[in-house]
Amino acid sequence: MRTLIFCLSLIATAHLCCSTSSAEKILIYMDLAQMDHLRSYGVAYWALEQEWPVEWLLNYRGGSFLMDQHPEIEKRCRIDGVTYTVIGGVEVARIYDQIQNSNMDNILLEKAPRVAVYIPDNKEPWDDAVTLALEYAKIPYEKVWDAEVLKGRLTNYDWLHLHHEDFTGQFGKFYASFRNTDWYKKDVAMNTKTARRFGFKKVSQLKHAVAQTIKRYVGNGGFLFSMCSATDTYDIALAAGNVDIVASVYDGDPPDPDCEKKLDYSKTFVFTDFKLVLDPLKYEHSDIDVTSTASIRGPDTYFSLFEFSAKYDPVPTMLTQDHVSLVKEFLGQNSGFNRKTIKKSVVVMAEVLGTEEIKYVHGNFGMGTFTFLGGHDPEDYQHMVGDPPTRLELHKNSPGYRLILNNILFPAAKKKEQKT
Repeated sequence: MRTLIFCLSLIATAHLCCSTSSAEKILIYMDLAQMDHLRSYGVAYWALEQEWPVEWLLNYRGGSFLMDQHPEIEKRCRIDGVTYTVIGGVEVARIYDQIQNSNMDNILLEKAPRVAVYIPDNKEPWDDAVTLALEYAKIPYEKVWDAEVLKGRLTNYDWLHLHHEDFTGQFGKFYASFRNTDWYKKDVAMNTKTARRFGFKKVSQLKHAVAQTIKRYVGNGGFLFSMCSATDTYDIALAAGNVDIVASVYDGDPPDPDCEKKLDYSKTFVFTDFKLVLDPLKYEHSDIDVTSTASIRGPDTYFSLFEFSAKYDPVPTMLTQDHVSLVKEFLGQNSGFNRKTIKKSVVVMAEVLGTEEIKYVHGNFGMGTFTFLGGHDPEDYQHMVGDPPTRLELHKNSPGYRLILNNILFPAAKKKEQKT
């Protein structure tokens, strides 16, 4: 991490020294004056696609973007409803001076990351917040599923998102409520067919193998972002390995009677010393999740984003850029993480004050990183099966969705730093 910080600082300092010219710049500010925060990320990404560098001004006006003045960028801003201003060299120098003397930093983004979303081809009865964010911001992405993962195709991507997935092979533990619905039966049939195609007797074995393959992707330099049930179930799958932890209603035989004793917490990214919920009729995987207590607190709850040192901790600073410090709580199959199950090596980036709920975490593994965000949809407090997708044109300034989009731009900075 110290090497990472040092390299980012060198890049920022070198760029600062050669950028205080009289050339005009476009400033896309990201504080409360911005009309469409979400599409602002899309403009920044689009500029990177055109091979035009973008500076991310951490902690300056909500994490603003600064880039050379191009008529095409201005046109894109106007089309997408993104608020911006054109500034000259004197104003640019003033901003750089403010950054140098405050808890701020400027990080150079140079290459648009290649984005993949782990999502099945079949129509699921719920939305995916990340695909909604990508499509609204006009950021291109490709879909991958178990076959693509197991065939090694993750090497084609810099950034991978996991969302509403059960890596334990228990089909979301929807058995009690939805086992007789068409969508549930199709989901079981599709996953069973894929498992057999790759030589696995059980879906749980397939999913555990996929989880291990994704872990190798991260170790080799990939960036992983997980939400909802793809946070705790992913780590549970890593800890379980080849141990059977699922009930007979899912795979035809009972779990290993000593399965909990055989969990290897050293193999997980985030969680440790957790206890499994083995009852197939209970809509819960382990004591990592805090949905039961979070739901009691209700929709008027907020979680707090931590403030980091922009110059010494640029990575968590990037990931927490927002125009507010308090973000409304939102639930999911996993809504947040039990504080006592978090490894000490993991960086905590958000919590619900006065509770045991951790909402947002980050860490390093090998040459890559992982970031977990609890909850399903930042603008739908309790998204239910069958509810319509959230319309982001009604939530252009969503602070919760900004956290997702921070993660998408993050690799644009880190890839260069790894090569220095």
